[in-house]
Amino acid sequence: MIGRITGLLAAKQPPQVLVDVNGVGYEIDVPMSTFYNLPALGEKISLLIHLAIREDAHLLYGFGSEIERMAFRELLKVSGIGAKTALSVLSGISVNDLSAAIAAQEIGRIVKVPGIGKKTAERLLLELKGRPVFAGAIAGAAPGGVSDDVRQALLALGYNERETTEAVRQLPPDLTVGESIRQALRTLSKT
Repeated sequence: MIGRITGLLAAKQPPQVLVDVNGVGYEIDVPMSTFYNLPALGEKISLLIHLAIREDAHLLYGFGSEIERMAFRELLKVSGIGAKTALSVLSGISVNDLSAAIAAQEIGRIVKVPGIGKKTAERLLLELKGRPVFAGAIAGAAPGGVSDDVRQALLALGYNERETTEAVRQLPPDLTVGESIRQALRTLSKT
């Protein structure tokens, strides 16, 4: 089983990337959340992998974080959801937002994802309710509204998920949104 691939980013054409590992190029499909955080061509990249073996192909799916890969695997367990649909879901909604929608059984957030209709969204919400992956994503998310606002602001400014999470984690809990953003930006400028 292939669990991770590390190499040089040789090409990127959404939703697929080509990673060169010592002269062997691996074509890997990634969700847009991972695609947006890719480095420049020729730079080193490491992706967590889900290998799908079919009768006619061996397919690689790559993720920038373990929670994304776990969410993808849980989505595949939902009847009627294949790999392309699971990638579409993760491209259209973050794991934390998906977790919140599942916890609240909020169908409106799910049907906004391209390719997901009302019946598929209902099945998805029903079958994923109570799964530990999604409960863990909510628990691991920023605890308050201030942290969520700071997180969204940093992502909008172009920082990637990893940088944003680390900067928010270092913030003292008693700051306002504005102070928190300034503090996070100072932290990020030092790295």
